[in-house]
Amino acid sequence: MNNVMSKETLLYQLIWMSRPLMQNAEALVEAQLEGSGLTVRMRAVLEMLADHGAATVPEIAEHLQIQRQYVQVMVNDCHAVDLVQKQPNARHKRSMLIALTQKGEGLIRRVMAQEQMVLASFADEFDADALESALRVTKMLTNRIQSYMKGS
Repeated sequence: MNNVMSKETLLYQLIWMSRPLMQNAEALVEAQLEGSGLTVRMRAVLEMLADHGAATVPEIAEHLQIQRQYVQVMVNDCHAVDLVQKQPNARHKRSMLIALTQKGEGLIRRVMAQEQMVLASFADEFDADALESALRVTKMLTNRIQSYMKGS
């Protein structure tokens, strides 16, 4: 009997395994945030700003691939506790830049460092080449599905 799965079956399984992966990853992140005052959503905004610098709400939404209105709520939550600040935007007078405050920068750096320690605790279980391959396939599949949805 042939136990080799078709590429279609493998892709299907990969896509459907992304759900429990993301649910478990989010639960892990949420557990690590306990006591920080951050939600998982606020953390996403702070990480994006830490990694890419000041950005407009639409730019943050595009990067996180979620609706602009939802990002605005997340930014407002961060602003209310002094983790981000609004700055003038030379490219567009009505669309302010959102930037980390010193408090926000320090908090997200501590949170990210703690998360890296957790990942380091089980990183040795994985082969670097396999991880690179998994990342490459995941990116390609994500891009292909997005292109398909846009009608390309």
